[in-house]
Amino acid sequence: MSTSNGQKEKGIGTSLIGSGRSQENQRMVRVVFLHPDLGIGGAERLVVDAAVALKSQGCSVQIWTAHYDPAHCFSETLDPELPVVCVGDWLPTSLCGYLHALCAYLRMIYVALYLVFFSGLEYDVVFCDQVSVCIPVLRLSRHRKKVLFYCHFPDQLLTQRKTTLKKMYRAPIDWMEEWTTGMADMILVNSQFTAGVFRDTFRSLSGVQTDVLYPSLNTSTFDRPSAQDSGLGGLLPEGTSCMFLSLNRYERKKNLGLALEALSALRSSLNKEQSAGVHLVVAGGYDERVTENVQHYNELKDLAEQIHLEGCVTFLRSPSDSLKVELLRASAAVLYTPSREHFGIVPVEAMYCCCPVIAVNSGGPLESVADGVTGFLCEPTAEAFSGAMERLVKEPHLRKDMGQAGRTRVQDKFSLEAFSDQLYGYILKLSQ
Repeated sequence: MSTSNGQKEKGIGTSLIGSGRSQENQRMVRVVFLHPDLGIGGAERLVVDAAVALKSQGCSVQIWTAHYDPAHCFSETLDPELPVVCVGDWLPTSLCGYLHALCAYLRMIYVALYLVFFSGLEYDVVFCDQVSVCIPVLRLSRHRKKVLFYCHFPDQLLTQRKTTLKKMYRAPIDWMEEWTTGMADMILVNSQFTAGVFRDTFRSLSGVQTDVLYPSLNTSTFDRPSAQDSGLGGLLPEGTSCMFLSLNRYERKKNLGLALEALSALRSSLNKEQSAGVHLVVAGGYDERVTENVQHYNELKDLAEQIHLEGCVTFLRSPSDSLKVELLRASAAVLYTPSREHFGIVPVEAMYCCCPVIAVNSGGPLESVADGVTGFLCEPTAEAFSGAMERLVKEPHLRKDMGQAGRTRVQDKFSLEAFSDQLYGYILKLSQ
């Protein structure tokens, strides 16, 4: 077992480390987060923000995970005041490229077993997300602990079943997901959209209450002043006057090819001078351990070559937080291409940086993006996206108006303070 600050296995778990307000008459609530892989995706962003939020409220917090790489993580997890405990990383993530879900379940069961039987850790509430199969293990604790489960989206809807063998493999896993999710003491979801999908998917849990807790934006990263006048020097071609940004993991379900196709359609609709100044940056989470990341990155580069976008697109893998902020600040718009995305934090990040959002008109963006005010909600076609992009190219004042409206919307609806207060209220309710 390892931690973010290098502690050895035998020394972990005797007490939770945390900071925040201490109250004379109220015991500090001790919270453990269980998350399968603490990388740099949207789910990980929420977990880290939730941990930081509870720490600021005076809770004592640790994050437990089956994988953590200090070179591929959110900067907050490098703070020794927010301990990250990694156990079970020696277990496989797949078997010959298959059985990813089963391996994820086994890894999280191991993490939960270690926490309950070997850590010696005292805690009050466990916050787990993505993989619910660890909940029955947590019930084995000598003193029953309360469990909060945060549902980003039902896992069984994130995979395809094209063969009979795949259907047979997924059937017990899907049943296990529904059964173990129902064992949580409290269930939160990330949007009204996900709440509806949750009810439609987990039919046996129709009577279970699910509350919506929108992901927040920890604005500290975005409020830091630029270290220099432009952090993009040398990244964009000379003469770039209008940059669009696609910001998502290199996964096929994110439909990143739509951004490339939209750029191609846009260039054909502009005059030569306008077209020459348009550039697209495709930036996203990339992990060499994940085969799909590697494959899809190469697929997108091949697609850009096939549709003659050489010199018009820059591909970035796992950009730093500071570079991501620079990109958002400099963009005419973010192209958010996934369909039926359960929430999606990228549109919120973009709006806070005064960057309009062009997103698919389904899922979470229906709740985060105000169509025609902070951006555009479009059909998932190159023509629809390129039409919205063309308006922003030809109407620069629209970029400014939408950008300001977006920042205001985030401050009103998705602030870290509101998220922190709401989550802390749920934690207090469970701990009493």
